[in-house]
Amino acid sequence: MGKTYQDDRVNDTKTRDTVVKMMSERGVELSEIAEITFDLQKKYIKELTFETCLEHVERVVMKREVQNAILTGLELDIFAERGDMDEPLKSMLLNDYGLYGIDEVLALAIVNVYGSIGFTNFGYVDKLKPGVIKKLDDEGKKEGVCHTFLDDIVGAIAAAAASSIAHRYG
Repeated sequence: MGKTYQDDRVNDTKTRDTVVKMMSERGVELSEIAEITFDLQKKYIKELTFETCLEHVERVVMKREVQNAILTGLELDIFAERGDMDEPLKSMLLNDYGLYGIDEVLALAIVNVYGSIGFTNFGYVDKLKPGVIKKLDDEGKKEGVCHTFLDDIVGAIAAAAASSIAHRYG
């Protein structure tokens, strides 16, 4: 019998490295998420730096429940691209079907860790699609590319980091 997640007793840092690598392979760097976080908070905290935003993005990604949401969403996007799921779900994900909504529900699990400010920030970035989120959304419209979960995960991480900053410096 093969090793399981529990057998490995994986720590947060190892899982963090895995999710950061997976996101990078899918076209997202933590620095791009930090840019969105910076844009969300710069008008409220005058002394805010990009480095502080990146630090808070890193903190968000270190949380186990965030890592679990990222892993789940990325795997679903990858499965859809490979065709490793049945219809109608495969088409819903490949076309980022507007009434699907589970991608936003998964993202809300990330922002939920940081309270109501996180929810507000997520709604804002989900609507506006700044920075790398727009890039992912556009790429996800190409044949065979699925970023249904990833674009919302990125928005949720940025919103959660912005909320973390607001709680600390606001």
